Formats: sequence, structure tokens, C-alpha cells
Amino acid sequence: MTSPSSAPPATPASVLADLRSRLSRFRTVATADAAPWSRGVDADYLRDLVAYWATDYDWAVHERRIRSLPWVQAGQHRPLRAIHQRADDPAATAVVLLHGWPDSVLRFERVLPLLTDLNVIVPALPGFPFALPIAEGGLSSLRMADAVADAVAELGYDRYLISAGDVGCDVAEALAARHPERVSALHLTDVSQYHFLVDPPDDLSRTEQEYVRHGHHWQAAEGGYMHEQSTKPQTIAAALGDSPAGLAAWILEKLRSWTDNGGDLASVFTRDELLTWITAYWVTDSIGTSFTPYAEGGIKPWGRIPAPAAFTVFPRDLVNAPREFADRFFTVWEWQEFSAGGHFAAWEQPASYVRGVRSAVELSGDGERVAGAPPQ
Repeated sequence: MTSPSSAPPATPASVLADLRSRLSRFRTVATADAAPWSRGVDADYLRDLVAYWATDYDWAVHERRIRSLPWVQAGQHRPLRAIHQRADDPAATAVVLLHGWPDSVLRFERVLPLLTDLNVIVPALPGFPFALPIAEGGLSSLRMADAVADAVAELGYDRYLISAGDVGCDVAEALAARHPERVSALHLTDVSQYHFLVDPPDDLSRTEQEYVRHGHHWQAAEGGYMHEQSTKPQTIAAALGDSPAGLAAWILEKLRSWTDNGGDLASVFTRDELLTWITAYWVTDSIGTSFTPYAEGGIKPWGRIPAPAAFTVFPRDLVNAPREFADRFFTVWEWQEFSAGGHFAAWEQPASYVRGVRSAVELSGDGERVAGAPPQ
């Protein structure tokens, strides 16, 4: 049940003092000349952001807002911390929102006010900011799925739809495969890249072959973070967990390159919003444990997911699959492509994102909408 003790604990003053001390000693690292952002984070932008973080940013203000959300703790076998926004009608459709990396439940702050007629559950996935600590530190997507199923059941929901992106899509897929009696519908913003990276189908169409080629090119050009987090997560965790500037560089570069910002990051995030997403990782010491789904992911030992699925595709997401590829793994009933938005669509384009959720709500019933074969 909701209670003040269910919220993430307030950050000790000593942690914030240590953070400011580290930031005040930030040393700009010499690099070879390159155009801004062409080889990763821009040094000038990072220096200015770190200076603001050290002197003007106030985590406590944002933490009070975050802790005031309707937090609960639930789950018999592996308790989770989650935001539980109840609708006035207890019988209203339940929707589980699943975040990804390098974000947290904060991805959904802008959609929560648009979903007050639904019962909304937003788990802080194990190993990520605001999550309850666990002995293993982090979990694979498959084990996260079981933990989410357990927690949502304890909250009183036998059936619910799932809305997800990024790592959350892997968790959603595993949950729908392992607990099909509980998942009424899916709303996804992407098809997991593991579907073409691990044992891809051998009968791809030309469109699908081009998608896979593009995906491998993207991995070669932009996927270094994924390879490091998958193969040597403890090495990079040591650097990022000891240096707030390094942590900011690692996350900031993704927030800029993965959003639809036209080169102006301020069009998507204010400086305080950027630093709130980043500071959440620092004060919870969760950057290293957030790598677990990468290090233990990839295998999907199930067939096509039977739950009806609504996809919302945003143009600046990482590697957008064509519908025919999605159809191989999901029972696609709705496919919407938008003209704006990127990887963090729930934050960037909340109204468009909610349209996808509403589509899944329509699919989640047992009525005529999902009778017969999905439309092509």
C-alpha cells in the first residue's frame, strides 16, 4: 500500500556533499580535435553542465517531487518499488509502464497526468534508480518479468496491458510469453534488437534484410556502449561509479543522440531535467547494476507472442523495424508511425505516446476489435 516509507529514501547530505566535492575537482580531459558531438560528448557542453551541477543544481528540490509520487512496495518473492497511480474507478484498465536505459521511472513523468482514468503501475526495475536493493544487484530482463508479474498481482490486478520501450520491451515480451494469462495487450515503441542480433530468421524479405543491414551498421557506429555493457560491465561501472562527470558524459551523449532534438538538446531537456535523470543514477549507485540486462540478455526462448500488440514508431528512435519483421514475433493489431519523437517517446511526445497506450486499451478487451486475424 502507499505510504511515505514506500518512497525511495531521501539522499543523505553526506552523499550530496561528496558529489559536489567531486564535481568541483572535475578535470577536462585532453582529446584530439573533432567537430562537436562527432566523437561522443562535447567537452565544452560537458564542462558547462558539470559547473552548473556543482554550484546551482539542487537535487533536493527534484527529489521531493519524485518522493511525493504515489509509491508502493509489492511482491511476495522479490518485492519491487513502484509508482501506483490509481484511477477513481478501481475496475479501470490497469497498465504497467516499463522504462529502459539510461533512464528510470522518470521517463513517464509527463504521461502520468494523461492517464488518470487508468490504474497505472510504473515499477522501478531492479538495478535501476529508485528500485529496492536486491542481493544480486541487478536482474536479467526475464527475471525482471517474473518480479513484475508477482508485484502487480499483489497489487490486485489479474489482467493488465503493458506499455514499454528499450529494455522495458524485453521485459514486456518476457512477461507476455511467461505469463500470457495476465497480459491482455502490449504497447511497444520498438522491437528488441536481439531479434536480429541473436539467431535471426533465415527467410527475410528484402525490406527486412535492409533493416538488418541498417541495424548492424548502427551497432558498429553507435553500439559501443551496448558491447561494453554486455561484455565487460564491471570495468566501465568502476569508472562511471567513481566519477560523476564520467557518468554524465556516458548518459548525456545518449540523451542527446537518441532524442529528436534537431541539434538543440534544450528543446527536449532543461539542464535541471538532464541532471535529474543523471543524478538519479549517482545517488542510488545504480549505473553498474543497470547494465545487468545487457550482460545477461539476448536469448528469447519462446515463439510468437499471442497478446494483441499496438506499436507506435517514432522517427528518431534507434533502429526502427518494419512491420513485417515485428509481425514475426508479435500479434500486431495497430501500427502507428509518427513524424516526431525519438527513443524516449513518453518524455518527448507524451500525447503521441498516450495514443499508443489508448490503442492497447482498446485491444485489451475481449470484444470484436481482436476477433479473428490481425489486420495487415
